[in-house]
Amino acid sequence: MSDLFLPQPCSVFIDLDGTILTQTGDASHQLTSDIELLPGVKERFNEWSSLGYSITLTTARKESSRQITEEQLRKNGLFWDNLIMNLTSGQRVLINDLKPGREHIPTAIAINLIRNEGITGKAIEEAIIKQKLTFC
Repeated sequence: MSDLFLPQPCSVFIDLDGTILTQTGDASHQLTSDIELLPGVKERFNEWSSLGYSITLTTARKESSRQITEEQLRKNGLFWDNLIMNLTSGQRVLINDLKPGREHIPTAIAINLIRNEGITGKAIEEAIIKQKLTFC
């Protein structure tokens, strides 16, 4: 059987402020305050890591705040594979191709969560059910 048809680990792209870290104010406040993890974050990151997922963090924070941002993440016990900074605060669109022979399996999905509610299993599951998605 071709590797193409074997389950592959997911690549997860996840925003920082309001999704995994508490959104508490403007950008300077986010950088100068003690930031807390939202519910379910550490558990979900540990789960993704054990499944071999690639974790890419995304943020509208400026590149000049990379060191502070990474320190905040490490202080909260998080690990990641990539950190993409300096995005806009507007919509983020992920575009991917469908794999031959697996056109029925989406290779790009989006889950929108309510700010500061975390990434608990319930929040993710509700978004998946609402959007009729298959998530990894």
